Amino acid sequence: MRRSQIKNIIEAILFSYAKPISIEELNMAINEELSPKEIEIMLYKLIDEYKENDRGIQIIRIEDKFQMCSNEEYASYIKKIVEPGKKRSLSQATLETLIIIAYKQPVTKNDIEAIRGVKCDKVLKTLVDNGLIYEAGRLNKIGKPIIYKTSQEFLKVLEIQSLDDLPKLSQTQEAQ
Repeated sequence: MRRSQIKNIIEAILFSYAKPISIEELNMAINEELSPKEIEIMLYKLIDEYKENDRGIQIIRIEDKFQMCSNEEYASYIKKIVEPGKKRSLSQATLETLIIIAYKQPVTKNDIEAIRGVKCDKVLKTLVDNGLIYEAGRLNKIGKPIIYKTSQEFLKVLEIQSLDDLPKLSQTQEAQ
């Protein structure tokens, strides 16, 4: 198999697979005698080609995974064709809870309620239903409380690659 074919295979996989995919997963799918580093080099060449040619699609990085999506420069045109369903904005309580999870994760419902001073069952359900957080397991203590973390969808919505890209909290905010 020629290297140009492998780059085309990477492109086809990214186009067809709706979720972010890792270099290791791409390497397994291609199943050639290439190292993950060689796959990564080809992937970044593909990313550069899309940028250089100012294409309508792009490949973005989300943590250690990659995903093909439309170029945000052309979003207004896409919106004219694809009418999004009625998207509800998040309430103040939901946003506050999401911020707590983003900065304190992994975190339990009790931890969140201790910080906010109110119950948060409905808010957590909303965040899970919207794919912004997920249940990342359970703590090994009495009651086995659920641990929550932010999802890749959270990173995508914020247009950041990782949690390290979140704004830093000031020392007075961290003390609270």
